[in-house]
Amino acid sequence: MLEEKLRGVNLAGWLVLEPWVTPSLFASTGTFDELNLASSLGSEKFEALIRHHRDTFITEEDFAAIEARGFNAVRLPIAWSVFGKDGPRPGVRLASISYVDAALDWAKAHNLKVLLCMANTPSGNGAREDQELLLGPTGAFRAPGLEVIRMLTERYKGHDAFFGIEPLDEPIAERWIGFSVQPGIPLRILKNFYHDCYEVIRKVSPGKVAVVFSVAGAPGAWCHFMHQDCYVNVYLDMHMYHYGDQNDTRDASMIRHIVRGSKKELNKAFRSKKPVLVGEWSAALPVSVTSPTLEGRVAQERIYASAQIASFKKTQGWFFQTWKTETKLSAWDARLALSSFERSFFSQTGW
Repeated sequence: MLEEKLRGVNLAGWLVLEPWVTPSLFASTGTFDELNLASSLGSEKFEALIRHHRDTFITEEDFAAIEARGFNAVRLPIAWSVFGKDGPRPGVRLASISYVDAALDWAKAHNLKVLLCMANTPSGNGAREDQELLLGPTGAFRAPGLEVIRMLTERYKGHDAFFGIEPLDEPIAERWIGFSVQPGIPLRILKNFYHDCYEVIRKVSPGKVAVVFSVAGAPGAWCHFMHQDCYVNVYLDMHMYHYGDQNDTRDASMIRHIVRGSKKELNKAFRSKKPVLVGEWSAALPVSVTSPTLEGRVAQERIYASAQIASFKKTQGWFFQTWKTETKLSAWDARLALSSFERSFFSQTGW
């Protein structure tokens, strides 16, 4: 268990491009992902664009501001091609390991912990079919993926700011809903891959590096997973979003209803007896229940953010999605969504 719970922010859209975070990067081409952007621009223009973005979108000034706001951690999404030509199956993406090095050093200088999150599979954009190619026992990308995990652990195991690694960002588990099966990765395959990730990390770092596993949309499926004492420093990660929920209630009870849903899902994960992190959450409410005015919507979002933080009290920490957005989205940009919270608010609510 952590001595100090993590209260942090994601650094989405920096080393793994996200159109909703930085739409200007994609506006001229009409593309929606990094691979198509590279194809549309050509290698020379693409490389220049990416380098400028990485040099300017997140800098040490951001890490200083994150510390000043009272956060103590960041969750950094990185691509499986982070080592570029020096790593296995680099693909078309440019190496970003020098920026990860800088992020760890900036974090140390500003008293922040870093959780590295693998946000892309080696085969491309992180789609379910790509993840199955990676996770399957005979998958072409399984061994390269594990090698990247090993290389990252070896590189940062002694760094004071390094908290741990999350091998997969948002896998979706296959599961039954009523009488139908929701497509996804069979849990037996996902758990097998997680076991392999754990072994790879522990061969390099016996216990210090935290190993964080996504519940893959199935928070109740982990009760007997790595329950033996030999598995140490293992966390489960849940992403707590509700913007896609169906909700017809428009009064104050609406937020209470949504937060009860969060607690219900978290309780399923708590039954695993493992510490739980909320790797991603935002202040975005269901579209059907937000206020018709901008002022009213922002007020609702801040009430909702406060209630969500309170609902996370039994977890080992959370990471808001995200630190900054180019267009300053009120429900997703921590500089806006959490701007009304004083530093002391986190400690007053158990954080």
